[in-house]
Amino acid sequence: MIDTFNVLRQKYFSNIYFWIILFFVLRLYGISDAPLESAHNWRQCFTNSIARSFFQDNNPSVFYPKSAIYGDNSGIVGTEFPLFNYLIYLISKIFGYTHWYGRLINLVVSSIGILFFYKLIKKIFTEDLAFYSSILLMCSLWFIFSRKSMPDTFSVSLVIIGIYYGISYFDSLRTKQLIFFFLFFTLGLLSKIPAIYIAPIFLYYLLNLKVEKKAKFYFSITALLSVSIVLFWYFKWVPHLESIDGNKLYFPRSIAEGTIEIYQNKWNLLEKFYFSSLQSFIAFFFFLIGLYYFLKRKIDLLFYIFIIVNVIFTFFIIKTGVVFPTHSYYIIPYTPIMALFVGYALVKFNNYKAKILFVFFIISEALLNQQNDFRINNKELAKLRLENIATQISKTTDLVASNGGESPQMLYFINRRGWRLNNNQVHNPGFIQSITNKGCKFLFLNKNELNLSESNLDYKKVYSDDDFVVYKLN
Repeated sequence: MIDTFNVLRQKYFSNIYFWIILFFVLRLYGISDAPLESAHNWRQCFTNSIARSFFQDNNPSVFYPKSAIYGDNSGIVGTEFPLFNYLIYLISKIFGYTHWYGRLINLVVSSIGILFFYKLIKKIFTEDLAFYSSILLMCSLWFIFSRKSMPDTFSVSLVIIGIYYGISYFDSLRTKQLIFFFLFFTLGLLSKIPAIYIAPIFLYYLLNLKVEKKAKFYFSITALLSVSIVLFWYFKWVPHLESIDGNKLYFPRSIAEGTIEIYQNKWNLLEKFYFSSLQSFIAFFFFLIGLYYFLKRKIDLLFYIFIIVNVIFTFFIIKTGVVFPTHSYYIIPYTPIMALFVGYALVKFNNYKAKILFVFFIISEALLNQQNDFRINNKELAKLRLENIATQISKTTDLVASNGGESPQMLYFINRRGWRLNNNQVHNPGFIQSITNKGCKFLFLNKNELNLSESNLDYKKVYSDDDFVVYKLN
């Protein structure tokens, strides 16, 4: 029995490829589900709506992402560079559009990202640290968000791959590594900029006197070009896109505004670190141990890099204001750092059996805390009928409105352009008349949301069932 366990440990349990494949297979469960799960369905619908707009547009442009949720205007929106959305579109060009391509793309790229995270930590530190940190990252918040149609783990994965090739360039001085660094690092940051906070790791090599000056020069020029492209997109092009129709995804705060909002939501902010990120209180306990061991080391360049990394990420938190503490996925870029410190604490244990036991408990707790994300409430499945209902009573070019507040989910499943309404707007005849004047022809209402009352809706009812009612607006 002991011999069998040792064989399994050496052949499988100690092999990072085994764990990456295992976690990949686990997350294939429900991979073809539409974005109907309770957590973050709105952001997935928004991502998919841009991808579907590419698919439905006769002349799609990656420089002008559009969403169908902004009323009667063009739908052009200031958002991150839509690489993720465009990949969904390219697959849809071959197989036809469906809801779940983004899930699979993200799962594949994020799994590759784990492999490169392992290779990166192994290159900089040790194989043991790389192994435990990678497993902890896989079962963190990364576990569920790497199977959602969202660009968060996707972007961080590309940045990690880029950093690996950037550091490999300093070792090999091969141009190919520099090109790969530029491509992956740039595309990762364009897909979502917060992961830029990891970039100070390159100071470890740029300030190293043993590294050739020529290598530092070529790398610096390449990195500067990469960051310039990213800054152009976010600080020049995105404002241009926003100016076209006023459609915004981001609402950055000033330092003062952000600081006040963060203070007002300080307990929610702390929760993102002590639970949301690692999805395990046990893991957070080991994170604190790892952080303690790191800080008590002799102060060196890595210590100062860690300080810089945290200053940059703190700036990001403040600029997002209330959004960061009220949305769990904004912590994702920092999760690899936390996983690294958990791994750092674990490798300090000399007792192998105790170490494995702790890892088992962390994985178990983290996965149990996330298993609900694989379930869809049966009531939500009714939304899959919305497009068929819309087809029965309207044209694909008709503008519509739906309830559900700021969430684009209803409009996404109706597959029509239009307006998102809250309950007050639904019951405001003046507002309904204003969007009718702009061309809105139908009002789709979910009876199960927002405690909807139909008592004062004096419009022509053209469809009704247990879940939805549709009015024609004149």
